[in-house]
Order: sequence, then structure tokens, then C-alpha cells
Amino acid sequence: MNPARVMVVDDHPVVRDGVALLLRGEVALTVVGAAESGRAALLRAPTLRPDVVLLDLRLPDMLAPEVVVGLREVSPAARVVVFTAHGDHHGIQAALDAGAHGCLVKDAAVTDLVSALRRVLRGERVIDPRMVPGGEGHRAAVARSGLTRREYEVLRLAAQGRTNPEIAESTGLARNTVKTYLQSALHKLGARNRVEAIGKASEAGLL
Repeated sequence: MNPARVMVVDDHPVVRDGVALLLRGEVALTVVGAAESGRAALLRAPTLRPDVVLLDLRLPDMLAPEVVVGLREVSPAARVVVFTAHGDHHGIQAALDAGAHGCLVKDAAVTDLVSALRRVLRGERVIDPRMVPGGEGHRAAVARSGLTRREYEVLRLAAQGRTNPEIAESTGLARNTVKTYLQSALHKLGARNRVEAIGKASEAGLL
């Protein structure tokens, strides 16, 4: 039986090398490649053909939910596991909503990491018990922003790379209503366009 192919996406070389070192003795898992950014991951994944992708939650060029959506398009067979140093980070829930198959904290012991990857490869969804998706800090950040539940929902889907028609389809809202909610969110965040709004929302702890 061939070992499962693992791809590591992280902008820190020490993390990429560390995972390769941790998994070196595992006959069931082999690191086939790495990427230092979201765009690099989307370019390399079709060639590397990973069975599982360990994806850093915070990359320099793209939000993790965007990368998850992109990976599902270019490498649909790959299972994506978010790998983060921030156990209570608000972006965890957004990544899961985008289709991630699990979330792990970077200080996981090698036995826990191997066990989690095996479970994900079996089709399970694995979330480190220390993580708190959408916890109190996130709810407080949303409350401070002044965004309504619908405005936040539309903005979160926009951050995943969804177009207005796609957001309308997934929420059951009319396209013009989606546009209105998005414009209202932009106004409340003091942003000129959706890219700026996503950046400001991320900085404010909303995404």
C-alpha cells in the first residue's frame, strides 16, 4: 500500500522542514512537497497530487478559507487540514465553513499529528479539542464592528472568494440584497471595496 501524500503549506521554512522531519519515520505518510504561500499551493497541488494538505491558517498572500476553496477546485481529492499556532483564532470556523476537513494546533505531538492525519484520510473531520471555533472573542469582535448577522455572513462568504451570485445562491437571498448587505458592511468597516473590507475585517478579528 502506497503511503499517503502530504503537502505542507506554510510561510515559515522551520515549520515546513519540521513537519517533514516529524513524518520522516512514518511509513504510512510521506511529505511530497511544500509551498510558502497560498498562490504557490494552488499552482503546485495539481502536480504534487497530495492526499492531504497541512495548511497554515495565516499566510502572507491569501486568507486560509480562500486557499481551501481553491484547493478543492485544483485538487479535489485532497483533504485539507488547517495547521495553526492560534488555537482560538476566529479564522478556524471560516476555514471549516469553506470545506477544511480538520484543524490542528502546531504544537501537536508527532503521535497526535499522525493519528489526526490518518483519521482525516479515513474521512473523519478532526478538530483539536483545544480549539474554540467562533468563540467568545470572535463574537465580541463581530459585536464591536456593528455588523448585523446577515452583513457578517455575506462578508464571510465574500472572504472565501464567492461572487455575489454564489453568495445569493448559498444564502437564499436575492442578488440585489447581497449587494446591499455587502455595501453596508463596507461602509461600517470604512472600506472602499471588498478586498479592503476583507483585509480590515481580518485585522479586526472578524475572519
